Amino acid sequence: MRDPQHHLAKLDPVWERIRQEAEQSIQREALLGGFMHQIILQHSDIESALSHSLAQKLASAQMSEQALHDMCALAYANEPELALAARADIMASYDRDPACHRYMQPLLYFKGFQAVQAYRVAHYLWKDGRIDLAYVMQSRTSEVFGIDIHPNARIGKGLMIDHAHSVVIGETAVVGDNVSMLHAVTLGGTGKEEQDRHPKIGDGVLIGAGAKVLGNIHVGRCSRIAAGSVVLDNVPEKSTVAGVPAKVVGTAGCSTPSISMDQLLSGEASLD
Repeated sequence: MRDPQHHLAKLDPVWERIRQEAEQSIQREALLGGFMHQIILQHSDIESALSHSLAQKLASAQMSEQALHDMCALAYANEPELALAARADIMASYDRDPACHRYMQPLLYFKGFQAVQAYRVAHYLWKDGRIDLAYVMQSRTSEVFGIDIHPNARIGKGLMIDHAHSVVIGETAVVGDNVSMLHAVTLGGTGKEEQDRHPKIGDGVLIGAGAKVLGNIHVGRCSRIAAGSVVLDNVPEKSTVAGVPAKVVGTAGCSTPSISMDQLLSGEASLD
């Protein structure tokens, strides 16, 4: 007979799938039993698993694992949207990353997913007026994962950051739903003004590796930014931009570039 936690998990198809994959992994490799139990199987829901995982990874001499766990658990209890966004982020990785073959992989192994979930807790703290604690989360997340997301940035659901190393998202940046970006992307400001100074990224946008989007500019929905580009001006929706500085070189090539993940310039979307 299965344990009660299994029956609770059945109410959540994403969490049930993760639990099934963990059990299958143990069947293939018994040495992973303790690891899978600690991160997944001992938990009744994804909120509990995320609280445990984030606390374990971000704990330091300055902030204990227990304190971080309690803080994350409170955030998930008070803001159900956090866990809903986490589920969407897991699905985004599974659907768009060819290296992601199971739902449990982002939770266990992908620092892009993990850093975004830490940001989501920090953003909750920021909105709740706990500014210094939000900064602590940001700083520690940057140290552990190599990703720097300001807790006041606004990020939608279904974000996939592939590889994720050296990603920077500034304080007044806005990222829409179902956006995909690769490593070394910067959503940065220009100048020293303290007001609205960072990019606004529309839904369904694909941002290639190493791209820099700078200033209070708008990137229209379902557009593509080619790898290595430096974007300094507004980008029309459903277009492709490339170069330094970036210029429109064609259409986006499909209706949902962030999902297709096609980064090649071909046909009318070329530099010629």
